[in-house]
Amino acid sequence: MSGKTVRAAAALALALSVSMVPGTAAAAPYCQSITDASNPDWMAGLPDDASLAQLSIPGTHQTLSLHGGELTQTQENHGDSAETLAVQLQSGIRAIDIRVRRYDDKFTLHHGPFYQNANFSDVLQKAGDFLSAHPGETVLLRLKAECTGETGSCTDENSQLDETQILDWYRDNDPNGKYLHDPAGGAVPTLGEARGKIVLTALQGPRGGLHQGRGIGQFTDDTWGDYVQDEYDVPTLFDIDDKWAKVRDHLDKTTAADQGEMFLNFTSGSSPAAFPNAVACGAAGFRGVNDYALEHLQSNALPRTGVIMMDFPGADLVNTIIATNT
Repeated sequence: MSGKTVRAAAALALALSVSMVPGTAAAAPYCQSITDASNPDWMAGLPDDASLAQLSIPGTHQTLSLHGGELTQTQENHGDSAETLAVQLQSGIRAIDIRVRRYDDKFTLHHGPFYQNANFSDVLQKAGDFLSAHPGETVLLRLKAECTGETGSCTDENSQLDETQILDWYRDNDPNGKYLHDPAGGAVPTLGEARGKIVLTALQGPRGGLHQGRGIGQFTDDTWGDYVQDEYDVPTLFDIDDKWAKVRDHLDKTTAADQGEMFLNFTSGSSPAAFPNAVACGAAGFRGVNDYALEHLQSNALPRTGVIMMDFPGADLVNTIIATNT
């Protein structure tokens, strides 16, 4: 057996030996319960003329992926039908990552083959209720089709409309579709323009291709990798450090770039030998990405972080990202 194989096998054994309480994250400052944070109006005090690209915004990767086991669960479970989203928004999360299956020309939420007991109408209702109660806030939406029809994925069913047409149907027909905002001309909105709205940042097909003319114009198939770090493959627990290095490098890139450009940085990662909660929160003596991120942000006075998309974010990490704005 090669050294590489031995290492992978050992990491798999370690990952499988670590059991976390279902629906919760590890009890550590970088990964404690998100309910320990309460920031329902943190954007309200920021100036109207601030570009959303200038801000430090905490977000969640696979925002409502709660079911299917430890390999697919990415967030603390606070209830189905987007109840979990309501808790995240109260904590201060302002960027969400919604993965959808086309079913009867509507959107249901999936992670791979697993239905997440929520539909897009639930997302609009919870986000709309929050924005109605907190009109000084905004929610950034990355919307991605999930189903490729391949083994391990899901298959769209009984749908003739594509993602753009279904999204437009929700905008025009759902009671909370009025909150959807597709930036005119693709420009990054100011906070004043975005308050009280769900701002579409990107609309993507099942293999990541962008629907051009929708969302923020700087994101194209050619430029996506320039502005977005989403290296999600973490083969083993030994590779968590490499994932953190990618996150840190993208933070450095964000800091040095034009503040009129929006950057997304995914701290998330997983594999069959490194579950999302282990990569985020650590396991078996390995530090998690959230631990590294909290230490880095607390030790460095960054002018902005951009949009940070996280698995199992703890209250301290959410609070620290928000505090960067002041």
